[in-house]
Amino acid sequence: MALNYNLSKVYALSDNDSEFVNEILTLFVTEVPEDLAQIKEGIKKKDHKHAYAYAHKIKPTLDLLGLNVAFEEILQLEAWTKTEGKKKDIEDTFKSIKNQINDAVKEIKKDFDL
Repeated sequence: MALNYNLSKVYALSDNDSEFVNEILTLFVTEVPEDLAQIKEGIKKKDHKHAYAYAHKIKPTLDLLGLNVAFEEILQLEAWTKTEGKKKDIEDTFKSIKNQINDAVKEIKKDFDL
């Protein structure tokens, strides 16, 4: 039962093609955690462009999978990169995004045997 994600947009986009849905979910569980690590690296090194690039990359996926709070927070992270904010100003937001994505990844892996 999906508690940490919502596939309604994925099913609508795919015309209920379960193979397509599995491809999207497989990409999510394999690529997004790596992209998160890149965002963390960008924050740590104060490389705002690097953090922005990876935040921007995962933003549509968060929307597509119904991670609405994480989506709103990734917008905050993008805004932070544009103003080149201080690391301490974004750490809690990043941690929240990471936790939501990790919860969704665990649940999707369990629900879809990935």
